[in-house]
Amino acid sequence: MPKWDVGGLVVGDAPHHASLLGKTKGILAGVPFADFVFEYLGCKVEWLREEGHYITAEEAAAKTPVAKVSGPTNRLLQAERTALNILSRASGVATDAYNAMEIARAHQWHGRVAGTRKTTPGFGIVEKYALLVGGADTHRMDLSNMVMLKDNHIWSTGSIRESVERARFACGFSTKIEVECTSEQDAREACAAGADVVMLDNYKGEELKKVAGAIKAQWPHVIIEASGGITLPTMHEYFSPHVDIVSQGSLTNGYDTLDFSLKVPKPETFQSRKRSLQ
Repeated sequence: MPKWDVGGLVVGDAPHHASLLGKTKGILAGVPFADFVFEYLGCKVEWLREEGHYITAEEAAAKTPVAKVSGPTNRLLQAERTALNILSRASGVATDAYNAMEIARAHQWHGRVAGTRKTTPGFGIVEKYALLVGGADTHRMDLSNMVMLKDNHIWSTGSIRESVERARFACGFSTKIEVECTSEQDAREACAAGADVVMLDNYKGEELKKVAGAIKAQWPHVIIEASGGITLPTMHEYFSPHVDIVSQGSLTNGYDTLDFSLKVPKPETFQSRKRSLQ
């Protein structure tokens, strides 16, 4: 609203209420952020379903309300699209995270499913939060959390060992160092240099399990992460007693969204007029 809200002038600022409807099955997420949008505009929200609630197919088909919002009519409509966009996207991430964890549990895998930094610029904190609601791990939040040394870092310094030693000097003892490795030789060099986490990147399932087993046999304390092109349909191929983390960029990059809508009730006079016209 860089100048004014024309639609808001149409409806006015009389007190009103609206139902927030969940129309797709999946995990409800993003409640604190939607709350902020409505409250910033002077509206109040009464949640009928809690954060993390699984909207069933039956609830979605019935367009079951997940919240009731009240406030000035123009403010309800000003908040509508921003709040729904947040809920739609956060719920999409949470649903994928939940489904990923369900796959892990079904295979009785001991490890954790994690997201990555492949988040939407300016919206990453919401997507990372939604991973938690769905039961997954956020991985590192940004470049200030943990040190991840990727191919460009290693090529710029000349070796994995040099990269790890420089990183350890800079971050001290309190921060983990992870190294992206594309071969068993790289993984061994990283472990010998003192890496805390080894990411086995773009491996196929069986080869990954073989390398992970060899690394764990010599460095059992090192965390093994599998990453690179892993999706919900393929993630089971990477489950192994020697793999601790399976990370997927797809959880926050290219996820499906859930459908929500905000509806003010139709007045009886409108219903009567509609019936008379029919």
